[in-house]
Amino acid sequence: MTIAPAQHNGERGQAAWTDAQLLYALEEVVEKELNRHLTVAKDWMPHEYVPWSDGRNFPGQLEGGEPWAVEQSKVTDIGRTALVVNLLTEDNLPSYHHEIATLFGRDGAWGTWVHRWTAEEGRHGIVMRDYLLTSRAVDPDELERFRMAHMAEGFESDNSHSMLHSVAYVAFQELATRISHRNTGHHSGDPVCDRMLARIATDENLHMVFYRNLLSAAFEMAPDQTMCAVRDVVTGFRMPGHGMPGFERAAARMALGGIYNLRIHHDDVLQPVLRFLKVLEIGGLGPAGLRAQEELGVFMNGLDGQARKFEERQAAIQARKAAARERESFGSAK
Repeated sequence: MTIAPAQHNGERGQAAWTDAQLLYALEEVVEKELNRHLTVAKDWMPHEYVPWSDGRNFPGQLEGGEPWAVEQSKVTDIGRTALVVNLLTEDNLPSYHHEIATLFGRDGAWGTWVHRWTAEEGRHGIVMRDYLLTSRAVDPDELERFRMAHMAEGFESDNSHSMLHSVAYVAFQELATRISHRNTGHHSGDPVCDRMLARIATDENLHMVFYRNLLSAAFEMAPDQTMCAVRDVVTGFRMPGHGMPGFERAAARMALGGIYNLRIHHDDVLQPVLRFLKVLEIGGLGPAGLRAQEELGVFMNGLDGQARKFEERQAAIQARKAAARERESFGSAK
């Protein structure tokens, strides 16, 4: 069941939808996607992915505590950086729940999805923290200090002003999170970590599909508004953990380490969603939608160029490092 938008915008007969109207109009789509999600999502137990036999006490309240040292970690340097960023991002789940519950509501199909999504996301922080502490992958004191600082700052989405912008954002952000987790696992150097993050990435992909399909329905109902929302989200995209301590430095390391960078963002996050929805091919738009579509195309071309420049810099850095290692090896062989 849908309702007609009430506010005419004067562009080729299209009319503007309020958030309340779109929420109501998309309710059937939400219910359909929720039912589909529940048939394909598989429950899993976080404790089954944690190497509990590796655990031992830390100094503090229990006897026999052993201080953390970097040599105890099985993961790579880049793996530790990415794992901390990824977990701190998951730790802000209470704020994310508040955001979407406020925007989408707590009743009906929307409310059921909000609570189901939150419950599924909760597993991610549980299993990651248990793995990191049990395996001594990262400094536990530093991790807790970062968590307190990050959560004490609070979180407010760049898109909290608009339900449509929020749907567009999470369609991309869920895929970005999936890619970040998956690449962190690949670069972690620990098969146990890789398996755990692959399980989390599977959830994130299902969440992306839910929001992507919802965004597709929004394009059918309100093409101009949805195009403008996608344009705004893509051109201003930031990961949800951008406010955490030391994020810029960590993000730079993750970019150079192949976890998440401009090329990955362009090729593996933005392009797949835009192609699936045929965003740059949609016709029948009014002036605002056409302008947004054109600006989106220009932005994507520019981002591709920036990604090429990043790859050139990355290759140059790697070449210098390889040359330095070769000189060190040659010197030690003398």
